[in-house]
Amino acid sequence: MVKIALIQQHATEDKAENKERAIKAFEEAAKNGAQLICFAELAFEPFYPQYPATGDVTGLAETIPGPVTETFVELSKKYGIVTVLNLFEKENNRTYDASPVIDADGRLLGKTRMVHIPDYEYFHEKTYYTPGDTGAPVYNTAIGKIGIAICYDRHYPEYMRALALAGAELIITPQAGAEGEWTEGLYEAEMQIAAFQNGYYTALCNRVGQEDNLMFSGESFVCDPNGRVIARAGKGTDEILYCDIDLEKVKTSHARRLFLPDRREALYGDWL
Repeated sequence: MVKIALIQQHATEDKAENKERAIKAFEEAAKNGAQLICFAELAFEPFYPQYPATGDVTGLAETIPGPVTETFVELSKKYGIVTVLNLFEKENNRTYDASPVIDADGRLLGKTRMVHIPDYEYFHEKTYYTPGDTGAPVYNTAIGKIGIAICYDRHYPEYMRALALAGAELIITPQAGAEGEWTEGLYEAEMQIAAFQNGYYTALCNRVGQEDNLMFSGESFVCDPNGRVIARAGKGTDEILYCDIDLEKVKTSHARRLFLPDRREALYGDWL
């Protein structure tokens, strides 16, 4: 069994204070036996895209590795914990929505950048983020094979399937999901179906709290490889959601025994 911890917390305009609360939550989860810890989308800063970007936004972003990543590299190494972050990343003159993945020995294994970028009311992300160029990597970590689907990427079945075909056993989704954004229950249904169709665990870690135009709902959750929700955090609460997962169940899931082996790729052609 592997104990994972989803840190669901609010964020303010004070990035230093957000980071300090995140560190305290990380250390609490570590003391409670977490082997993997993940954070929500843009966990350490306000949700900038609720307003369209004006001018150069690179000053809001940071490099990977950089200050936040290096802090959690040290914490991961100290406590022996796999860590998934999410940051507003800059590289040269471009910015991305990116998730660094840190192994339990403190090695930065890589980063996943959000591939699909939305733009609609209060989610003006195309004005901030360059479409990701890292593909759909799967990281071989101390606890198992992990894939990352950052927020909007979870809406794309072909992306979620690509992670399965690369051997992912657990998908982490850092999210910024607001109350009333979609029909109630769709977040869970979508991740349940992805888990069932692909035979892996899904763990969605959401922001929480009021930020100007948006009330982020929290309600982080975990689904098993048969599509059942097995853990759920509260609505509107700062908390750590713990869940014990058994990655051996991936091997015996319907998808790994039936759906994936029975695929007929030669017939799909340009469908995918």
